[in-house]
Amino acid sequence: MSTSHTIGSTELSGVNRAFIIGIVLNLLFVAVEFGAGMVLNSLALISDAGHNLSDVASLALAMVAFRLARVKPNQNFTYGLRKSTILISLLNSVILLIVVGAIGWESMARLREPRAVQGDEMALVAGIGIVVNSVTALLFFKNREKDLNIRGAFLHLAADALVSLGVVGTGIVIGFTHWYWLDTVISLAIVGIILFSTWSLLRDSTILALDGVPRGIDLDRVKISIEHLPEVRSVHHIHVWAMSTTENALTAHIVVAADFPLSSFEPLKLNIQQALLKLNIQHATLELELESEPCATNYI
Repeated sequence: MSTSHTIGSTELSGVNRAFIIGIVLNLLFVAVEFGAGMVLNSLALISDAGHNLSDVASLALAMVAFRLARVKPNQNFTYGLRKSTILISLLNSVILLIVVGAIGWESMARLREPRAVQGDEMALVAGIGIVVNSVTALLFFKNREKDLNIRGAFLHLAADALVSLGVVGTGIVIGFTHWYWLDTVISLAIVGIILFSTWSLLRDSTILALDGVPRGIDLDRVKISIEHLPEVRSVHHIHVWAMSTTENALTAHIVVAADFPLSSFEPLKLNIQQALLKLNIQHATLELELESEPCATNYI
């Protein structure tokens, strides 16, 4: 979904810096959390470390996408490298599914044979995770509405802070009750959270990669918006696809009256483009047809 805001050159350097800081902080915490999980025998910490490792991959991929989307078009790539943002989203979802599979497999084994866990230390380490994820999320707070990749990074990190909060609560309960099976339950809950977010990411990325209609675009509404203009008799051969995760494009044949003056086409085209912009379609290529001359193109 595109936004109506743009990011200035000064903000670009700030966003790049936020990505780098976020990657470094999360990578350091992954090493600490995974090591603590092994020492404390906590699958929940190991699972959360796997989740945070996927965050590192997500942030790195988002940073790459953020930069590639701004590569200017050339003779070989006339749209630039905007499409790479979709491919990166698809790759990101595959990585997350691999993480889910590994954590889920170990969780099933732990359910059969629960192991003793040091709840207090587990809560302390997860508490550090809350701080790391919250600080990193705040780095993207200012520009979260200006780019989909930035917004995705912010929401992902904010959700991770909540997951870490759940691990803290689990550690405290285990410390008082010695219900060690809770460690496995919270790891399965983390798996569920990752799977839920990954499924929608995988679905949307696959649709966009196949040039499907982006989510939020209603073709009937697009057609009505164009035909609502008094100069337009009808519209057909409408095709809508995503140029990137933030920009959508359209091609269409516009039918006008037989006596429609060609000098009026530019104002009409501008009106159509403005109507489409409100529907989150930023790039439109329009072909004019006279009502008296049927369309000779036979593709759909």
